[in-house]
Amino acid sequence: MRGDKPVCIFGEVLFDNFPDGSRVLGGAPFNVAWHLQAFGEYPQLLSRVGRDPEGEQVRSAMQSWGLQTRFLQTDPVHPTGRVAVSFESGEPAYNIVAQCAYDYMETVPVDRCKLLYHGTLAARAATSADTLRKLRSSRPETVFIDVNLRQPWWEPKTVHEWLQGAHWVKLSEEELSLLSDTPASADPGREFLRRYLLRGLIVTRGSKGAELLLASGDTLEVTPDGATKVTDTVGAGDAFASVILMGLLNDWPMPDTLQRAQEFATAMVGRRGATVEDPGFYREVISPWRLSG
Repeated sequence: MRGDKPVCIFGEVLFDNFPDGSRVLGGAPFNVAWHLQAFGEYPQLLSRVGRDPEGEQVRSAMQSWGLQTRFLQTDPVHPTGRVAVSFESGEPAYNIVAQCAYDYMETVPVDRCKLLYHGTLAARAATSADTLRKLRSSRPETVFIDVNLRQPWWEPKTVHEWLQGAHWVKLSEEELSLLSDTPASADPGREFLRRYLLRGLIVTRGSKGAELLLASGDTLEVTPDGATKVTDTVGAGDAFASVILMGLLNDWPMPDTLQRAQEFATAMVGRRGATVEDPGFYREVISPWRLSG
């Protein structure tokens, strides 16, 4: 592990289940932890799976990738998280199944985190929300929230409560609009940054790239290479977030961090799936970063 304090990733591990019977392992926290492991950060993933074949598959995948499993809990009653994917007029629709194992994460003794990453979906249920509050009460040096508003599993009041005390936030343009109450003439990103006293706010814009607003007043923008062949956009935001975390952990200049995040997200959309099982792919990505330790 780089440094003397762990990187803690809190949240859901789940399977996307498709009508043809296929399924894909994922969940934003899982994807981010997977990337960070490949980058050499050895994150601690705090999650929960069922005592079922899917749970065993999660544990096996983590072990084969070198991810720590000491904080992967096993629920004797509730199943491993799942999303039922359906298609309506060719467009995907998602049913994020309730009362899954990750809704019942229990408090576990962990060292104080140098950086804590979490989203909003895994805090939808009381048990996991209480565990997250206790984890945040240990005062991590940096709290990074990756907002993921999924109907019907969020309420503005609850999300605003989680944003209090965060240091960095990543969300989409649409999510920023849903959570903002600023006049049309105002800059919603700047107002959001000031409202929550953030160090930085990342606003993703899909094919248009992303914008980074800093407490210093600086604004940085990045756009993807227009020549990129898009194969699969699932997990692009998780790839982007993982490199932002790398920049924060390694004190990279913000312009470099943002550019590297975009480059990695661009590399990921050219492949199928939200993660890659080929270590060589990651070695090629990180070689220009000149990491040490």
